[in-house]
Amino acid sequence: MLINELKKSQWLNKKSKRLGRWNASWKGNYSTKGQKWQWSRSGGGMPAWFEGWQTPLTQRLPKLKGFKRHFKLVDEYQVVNLWNLEADERITSWVTIDKTLLKSLRYISKEDGLVKVLSKWEISKKLTFAWIDAFSASAKEKIEKTGWSIN
Repeated sequence: MLINELKKSQWLNKKSKRLGRWNASWKGNYSTKGQKWQWSRSGGGMPAWFEGWQTPLTQRLPKLKGFKRHFKLVDEYQVVNLWNLEADERITSWVTIDKTLLKSLRYISKEDGLVKVLSKWEISKKLTFAWIDAFSASAKEKIEKTGWSIN
């Protein structure tokens, strides 16, 4: 489509109804709104947040004071699978794996959080872990079985 092929829409040519202009409009005086009351006034009607005479949502909700964390005793671990470390070509054998390396390889999102290592399959790479907060029982067993070390 080119600029010279563009046409005006049909509705752009149609004039709007001139309501309430006394003799200058075909619908004078009350401009189809009737007389008096809320609906005949400019800006009349119900506001958008009106809920039909029931108690508004803002009044129905309880007044919460502060933030409550319900699981205070549960630590939020960032999880890393041994299988991912095994399959990753960027990690070679005899590399020390710590939080900074995992962050740079984008296995975890933040260095200052807790990290837990899990396992699914058997692994063969020999790696050393340092400054990792937790290991699952099966991960610990597989690491010790392959001769890896945990610091």
